[in-house]
Amino acid sequence: MRELIILGLETSCDETAAAVVRRNANGAGQILSNIVHSQLADHAPYGGVVPEIAARAHVQRLDGLIAKAMVEAGIGFDRLDGVAATAGPGLLGGLLVAMMEGKAIALARDIPFIAVNHLEGHALTPRLLGACEFPYLLLLISGGHTQFQLVEGVGKYTRLGTTIDDALGEAFDKVAKLLGLPYPGGPQVEAAALKGNAKRFAFPRPLKGRDDCNFSFSGLKTAVREVVKGMPILSSQDVADVAASFEAAIADTMADRLAHAFAAFRARHNLTRPIFVVAGGVAANKKLRGVFEVECAKAGFTLSVPPFHLCTDNAAMVAWAGAERLALGLSDELDFAARPRWPLDSISEPVYGHGRLGAKA
Repeated sequence: MRELIILGLETSCDETAAAVVRRNANGAGQILSNIVHSQLADHAPYGGVVPEIAARAHVQRLDGLIAKAMVEAGIGFDRLDGVAATAGPGLLGGLLVAMMEGKAIALARDIPFIAVNHLEGHALTPRLLGACEFPYLLLLISGGHTQFQLVEGVGKYTRLGTTIDDALGEAFDKVAKLLGLPYPGGPQVEAAALKGNAKRFAFPRPLKGRDDCNFSFSGLKTAVREVVKGMPILSSQDVADVAASFEAAIADTMADRLAHAFAAFRARHNLTRPIFVVAGGVAANKKLRGVFEVECAKAGFTLSVPPFHLCTDNAAMVAWAGAERLALGLSDELDFAARPRWPLDSISEPVYGHGRLGAKA
């Protein structure tokens, strides 16, 4: 197997990113450059991502980021073995920016184009950072996704559980908005919770005790809203107590869901010391990190959490997923279409809920 150098492009939501990675002949990975431009300041006044603003910013920034990534990597385009771009899931206008740029580079240099599933980028990140043999258990927790995946190889994923309504990151953002905290809400709720009394409010623990690996956060969010509505004036201590009580409910629920996911993994693979990977922006939450450490120790799993800058959206994970796929001889035609909805595991049946009766997750 030969060495591969891949340019990766990411524009699926509100980060514009370009990166270059090397996959050595022995399968080890190395990040040569990883440039990310965040659009948080552009979207903060609106309390969330505005697709049109995001797409316009990607168009304005991507060329410059690619140039910077190539200079930092110390290589020319003639050294590239392939170019990978996020093709989904995500905002269609954003996805098209990286895909068109990636296809143009692939065509001009006559090198393979690899359309990457953004979720696969998260799933394979641990293998970029060090030895991480298949199979392993993945928990993806972000603003758009909350799911357990059994990762058995490149392109080999089985969903063990998912949210039936809100994603965990979305729930944090909505609770932050209820409390009058700025966007993005997750870090704000976490900071407020440090000063709060987690026992003041008895919020529900959704699906706790149920014999599956799914999540639900809509009812918990509603419970928070009802408490907040009952307080005409929210003091800073009220905000802190609600945040702490909300975070405690999430932590208790997560511990319960982890136990079921660990059992589901062991039913399929009885390994001596299996690996549990956590990826996505919410992986940065310190209280949840504590839950992961405790539950892994109890269940005999090894915890693997990439550094924060590789948990949030970035192009290094896209480039690496492209390298892993190209190493297996997998690439895509230049007419590959963007996929705003692209499940990592397309075999599992849809989960009903997703915030309203009868809708599909």
